[in-house]
Amino acid sequence: MVAMVHFLTMGALLSIEACLSWFTWRRASLAGTPGLPGIPGLPGRDGRDGDKGDKGVAGEVLGRGHEPDQGQKGDAGMKGAVGKQGRSGVRGEMGPSGPEGPQGEPGDSGSMVSLHRSAFSVARGTVSFPDKSSPIRFTSVITDINKDYNTESGRFRCPIQGTYYFVFHASAEEKLCLQIKLDGTTLSSFCDYFYTKTRQVSTGGVAVYLRKDQEVWLEATEHNSLTGKPEGNSIFSGFLLHHH
Repeated sequence: MVAMVHFLTMGALLSIEACLSWFTWRRASLAGTPGLPGIPGLPGRDGRDGDKGDKGVAGEVLGRGHEPDQGQKGDAGMKGAVGKQGRSGVRGEMGPSGPEGPQGEPGDSGSMVSLHRSAFSVARGTVSFPDKSSPIRFTSVITDINKDYNTESGRFRCPIQGTYYFVFHASAEEKLCLQIKLDGTTLSSFCDYFYTKTRQVSTGGVAVYLRKDQEVWLEATEHNSLTGKPEGNSIFSGFLLHHH
């Protein structure tokens, strides 16, 4: 019994093995249907650099292109920072004088001494008697601050209006009569008719208000024995007392 079973088992196995062998041979002898495409593989690595190519043909010059059209003016840019001071340039030529400026404000008042002064003292420089009814010329100047006394005409011209004082000291050998004149008008007259045959001295003076450019002089009448000797001078003087 056991042998029979073993025999049957071995026969079955041989039958199965034979069937598998036949199936394998059959499958190999017949072409199967193509399968579906597989999934794409990963990209391959970069290939190595190729060899340097040959030099190309030189290109042709086709001429100058068209000038570009000028664009519109842009907006002004921001102001830049102040630059460094440059070197001094060459000094230019002097320009023409400018127009006269406006008149300045009045300055401070000066002192009365420097602004208003006038004084003179002159001596008779000749021994001859003066002409009567004419200005007596005193030609030797002792002092004349503003040169207001004219030795040629014998007249004092007022430079500054105000009150003046005039005085004379005259040496005479005979009768003498002198007058102080203002623009031809007699201000005062001084006469000495006492005759002693010796030299005598006469004197006289007057204070008077003068306007600018008025003239004062000393004049003799027919009694004109005024001298100018070294031993007996004759002097005519005047000065400003007060400016007003």
